[in-house]
This record gives sequence, structure tokens and C-alpha cells, in this order.
Amino acid sequence: MTLFYLVIFAASLILSFVLTKYIRDLANAKGWVAPPAQDRHLHVIPLPRLGGVAIFLSFFLSLGIALLISLTRPGRNVGGSTATLATILGPGLLIFLLGVYDDVRDASPYLKFTVQAIAGALLFAGGLRILDLPVLFGGHQFSWFVGLPLTMLWVLAITNAFNLIDGLDGLAAGSALFSTLVVFVVALLGGSPLVSLITLALAGAILGFLRFNFNPATIFLGDCGSLFIGFMLSALALQGAQKAPTIIAVAIPVVSFGLPILETALSVARRLISGRPVFTADREHIHHKLLQRGLSHRQVVIILYAVSAVFALLSLFLLWPTGSTLGLVLAVLGTGVWIGVQHLNYLEFGELRRVAQRTFEQRQIFVNNLAIRRATEELKVASDYQQVYRILVAAFSTNDFDGFELRSYPQTSEAANIHVAQENSRSGPALRWKKPGSHFAHEIVTAWSLTLDLVAANNRQRGSMIIYRLYTQRDLQLDINLLTSIFPVALADAIDRMMIPVVEEIPVLKSGPEFVAAQAG
Repeated sequence: MTLFYLVIFAASLILSFVLTKYIRDLANAKGWVAPPAQDRHLHVIPLPRLGGVAIFLSFFLSLGIALLISLTRPGRNVGGSTATLATILGPGLLIFLLGVYDDVRDASPYLKFTVQAIAGALLFAGGLRILDLPVLFGGHQFSWFVGLPLTMLWVLAITNAFNLIDGLDGLAAGSALFSTLVVFVVALLGGSPLVSLITLALAGAILGFLRFNFNPATIFLGDCGSLFIGFMLSALALQGAQKAPTIIAVAIPVVSFGLPILETALSVARRLISGRPVFTADREHIHHKLLQRGLSHRQVVIILYAVSAVFALLSLFLLWPTGSTLGLVLAVLGTGVWIGVQHLNYLEFGELRRVAQRTFEQRQIFVNNLAIRRATEELKVASDYQQVYRILVAAFSTNDFDGFELRSYPQTSEAANIHVAQENSRSGPALRWKKPGSHFAHEIVTAWSLTLDLVAANNRQRGSMIIYRLYTQRDLQLDINLLTSIFPVALADAIDRMMIPVVEEIPVLKSGPEFVAAQAG
């Protein structure tokens, strides 16, 4: 069987090499070329865009060779019925014809999605369908009216994902080659010889084409190629899932198609955030962002090949789906995607992050304002200096300030006994508090301060309060009017109630001769 697979792969590779060269020369002679700077492509000279025709023909011819061998040599049976083969190849032919029409006449997005949806429905009718999502819904199987749209959505997503990354020489074909090899390995280990055969034929056709498509390319894949490859991979993943364990059936195809899926998700999200139609072409794809960093076309393609290889390798780890393996794969994927997207510096996601930050800040402003208002109300009934101090610490420890200093005068009855008080000859005791972890010195400028004059409701001056905040790039999350209006008055009134009672000295007249004389008079 190994020799049989190698023969089919070699046949597809050689056929693709020969047919690609022939179609390239024919298209150049007939003028079937794409002009420069069209859509999202970055070429500068007219190039043929019907490379998918060579892939399609070599793929079908190599499968024909495989069928002939299996018929003449019963020991080379590929393990699949002609009905299953027709279920995959029939809709595949429909997608290929759609791609050719799009390359020649520019089909509308709605026509393309309609035809792709029909192809997905044909797969469903032929038995290639999504019956459950074990990761989300356990082993519960869906009814047809749930499984059909899920199957169609899968086909639409993967088909267009590979079409979406077809923007640089060799990018879509190379990424598809990694994914095809993953599907082959999974099918081989899972005992699906028909899927193994089809993936090998497809891989050989892609590899033979890459000789002419890698930078600098002399022929493009075209929509007939990218749509056909994407559809075939989506169909093969569905066929392989019929025999594979549930976690393998769901996770491995998704991870192995990681680059095109990521590109699709980012593109849809960007356009929705910016209010543009989802079908609008632009030059903000991953490869465009890398080119903007000064990398050459070839460097970008090699980098994205490496990314595709990492996705493929991670997907193969899921062949042994233990809890630790799944956790490791998800952690690596999540971290890698997060770091990568951050470095691409998309304006849409940057603005979305700022909006989210402002939303969080609004909540923080609410929390901080509430703390000051609560302290203001508690100060109105505070009965001793220790209670005032606890109220202030509770309010400012949850706020954006890093310390405060309270100076009251004249001296209150209890302030002198508080252990944090420090004698100040000018204004009585000074209560100081610093937020744990804050490091600043009063001698150097490391923090800015806000001084509040404490004037009670009876207009008596009761000291001052200095609030400190370390220099930071973060805005103050607080309504400053609360600190400069009602809060100082409530604090001054609390201090006023705790002033040491002052006993008024009444002068007493001394008795003496003058006093006696006055009385006598």
C-alpha cells in the first residue's frame, strides 16, 4: 500500500508540473492574464491566474490512475466506494467551475456563497455532515435542521479562508500543503484509505504547482484553485471525521487550518468593527501588515509557512488527546495568536481596546466616586478622631491616590494620642498615610498633590488635607468635584465637632480700699 500511495503522489506531482507549465504558456499566449495591482494582489506584471486548472486536472487524472490500478489489482483496493468518491468530487467540480467563472468574469459574492452553500448541502446529503460538537455539547447528536447549516457553514468558512490568504506568491498553496499533509496523517492512522489517497493526490498537485507559484511567481492559483483546494480540504475533514474519535474529528482540522481560519476571523472582525461590508477587499491582511514592516515578499511567505507548520504540528499533538496535551495546545495557540495580533498593530483592534478600556474606566470612576461619597456620609456622624482616620484610609485605599496628610488646628482632643501623628508647631498634629507598595518621598518630585482647605459649615478654618498621587500615564478615575466640594466640608465639620472645649477666662475684680470706698460712696 505504501508503494501505491507513492505512485499516486508522484503521478499527481509530475502531472501538475507539466500541466502548470503548459497552462501558463497558453494563458500568456492567449492574453488570459491578471493586470497588476488588481484587488488585493501585489504583482507588478500581468500574470496568468488559472493555475488552479492544472491542480484540478492533475488531481483528477491521478485519481483516475488510482482507480485503474485498484480495478486491475484487487489487492490495491483503496477501501472506499465510488458513491463516496462521487459525493466528494461532484461538489468539488461545481466549486472548481465557480472558480473558473470568477477568474474569467468576476462572480458576485452572493453568487459565490450560493454555489458554495449548494455544494455544502450536497456533501450533507451524501453523508458528509457535522452531527455533533462534542467539545460544546458532549455526545448529543444534532437533528438535520441543525446539522445542515453547521455543515454548510463549515464548508463556506474553510473554502473562503484559503481563498482569502491567496494574496502573495505561493502563500495559499503552501499553507494548504501543510494542512493536506495533516489530513493525510490523520486519515492514515485512522484507517481511512480513501481519504489518504485523495489527500496524497491533492498534495502532489499542489507541490507540482508550487514550483511555478513560489516567489517570484509566473502563474497565480486563481479562485479556481484556492476555492477548489479549500473546499476539498473541508470535505476531506468531514469524511475523515466519520471514523475518527470525537475530539480528533473536531479539533485537528480546526487547528491544522489555523492560518486561513485566523485570517478569516481577523478580516471579518476588522470589517465589522470599522463598519465596512464583510465582502470588501482591502490590503490589511496578515501578509500586508508584515510587508508594511519592511519584509520582502519571500520573507513574509516563509514566515507564514513557518506559522502554518506550527499549526500543523500542534494539530498532530491532538492525535493523543489527553487533558494535558489539549491544555498545552490551547495555551500555545492562545499565547501565539495574542502576541501575533498585537504585533500586527491593527487600528481596529487598537480602537476596540481603547473603547473597552474606557468602559472599564467608567466602572472604576463609579467605584471611586462611590467610595468618596460613602466617606462623606460617614464623616457626618464620626464621633472621634480614630474613626475619622479609619474612614479616610478606607476611602483612599480603594482610590487612585497613593497617600494623604491631614493637618488640623487647633489641636483636637484625641489627635495627639494617635500613634501616626507627628507634631507640627504650626498647625497641630499631621496624620500621614501611604498606600502599601507606594514609594515616594516628599523631598523629591515623584508625585503630584492636591491640597484641600478644610473650612467647616460655620466658616471656621479647621486645617488642610494634602492628597498625593504618583506620576503615571493612567488618567485619574475620579470626579474631582467630589473632593473639592462636599468632602472637605464634611471632614472639616467632623474635626470641628472634636475640638478641645475652650474655657473662657472671666476677669475677677480684686477687693481693696478702692472697691470699699466705692461701695461706701
